[in-house]
Amino acid sequence: MVKKATIDDFYFFKNLYFHLEINPFLLYEMEEEVNFEEIYKDLLKNGVLYIFEQDGEKIGMFKLVPLHYRTSHIAYLGGVVIHPDHKGKGLGYEMMLGIIALGSEKGFSRIELSTATINKTAIGLYEKVGFQQEGILRKYTFLKSENRYLDEVLMSYLY
Repeated sequence: MVKKATIDDFYFFKNLYFHLEINPFLLYEMEEEVNFEEIYKDLLKNGVLYIFEQDGEKIGMFKLVPLHYRTSHIAYLGGVVIHPDHKGKGLGYEMMLGIIALGSEKGFSRIELSTATINKTAIGLYEKVGFQQEGILRKYTFLKSENRYLDEVLMSYLY
């Protein structure tokens, strides 16, 4: 089940963003908690944070960010994560189906995302639910903590 995040979900998001296995594939560097709290509150205010739950347990998270003006038919999907304790159970697939349903509900005709080209698991999952690769964004993400760039693949789902 997909639901909007609340202030009470802060530590769930923080723990996923700061997870060593996950952080290199997300937007934000490891931050002091107070700095991340400001980011979180801003995302909440914009209404773009979501939780994926199963049987009342928080399993994953994502951001679905509507674009504007001539691109208002598009939502950007970011921060897509299933907690590592739940990997390999098909829950990422279920969450993606929930995201696609949410996008349809909100009237989008396109969802787009980018992910590191080295993140083969994520790319495979996105393709499995109908996303298609559109191109490579070279040196798109800079991992300050590792002093290196990652190329990302741009992908989209069309309704």
